[in-house]
Amino acid sequence: MNTPTDDDKGDLRYAEYVLGVLDADARAAVQRELAASPQAAATEAKWRQRLLPLAEEIGPEMPPPQLWARIRATLEFDSPARAADTRGGWWENVRLWHWLTFGSGALLAAACAALVVMATHRPPTPPIPYMAATLTETNGQVGWTATMDVGKARMIVVPAAPQAVRAGHTPELWLIPQGARPIAVGLISTHAPMTLALSASLVARLGPTARLAVSIEPRGGSPTGQPTGPVVAAGAIGAAPASALRLVGTAQRPA
Repeated sequence: MNTPTDDDKGDLRYAEYVLGVLDADARAAVQRELAASPQAAATEAKWRQRLLPLAEEIGPEMPPPQLWARIRATLEFDSPARAADTRGGWWENVRLWHWLTFGSGALLAAACAALVVMATHRPPTPPIPYMAATLTETNGQVGWTATMDVGKARMIVVPAAPQAVRAGHTPELWLIPQGARPIAVGLISTHAPMTLALSASLVARLGPTARLAVSIEPRGGSPTGQPTGPVVAAGAIGAAPASALRLVGTAQRPA
């Protein structure tokens, strides 16, 4: 475990100065250092640039009306013993203000620390729930469209028009991740929509850097696990337009 050095502790003083958690004497000492030392001023500016933008992400919050009543009850402001101890009212209670100053400073420091952790550990961006691809043939005509339901791990593949394939052969769909070998998705139809189930590993590879392609393979699919026949259509994967979503959940595998 690393042990903070005196330099590290000195550096953190400027962070505490930016957060406003130093007492009056320590704050005055830092201000004198900032005025006399360009290095100290640069360190303070570094912390200011790092910490102050975090506060901009916190929206205004109105406390509930019962909060002040709970604070008074917790601190026993209205109890006879508290009233006698304050001698001039809670407004002049020095111990109370020391407690509140320390507590608010500690709370501010904890909140900023939490924001730093949240900023450096942001959750991953959720995947696009629906994706689509238009598979264009070599003659420029659309051969198939594919709509992917990521949540349900399925793909609807629809031929644009009935197509003729030589006897004993069938079209097979492939997913081609960027920089990787094609992955077989399944056999598709030349005349009717088909629903293909997607494995978890295949769903993980869907996205705008991947492509879909169709090759013509022997009946039953490629015997090698890779395309063996001519590639007749291909297209990139992107977010599905609203017009394509009506196909999800309605297409069925032909009998």
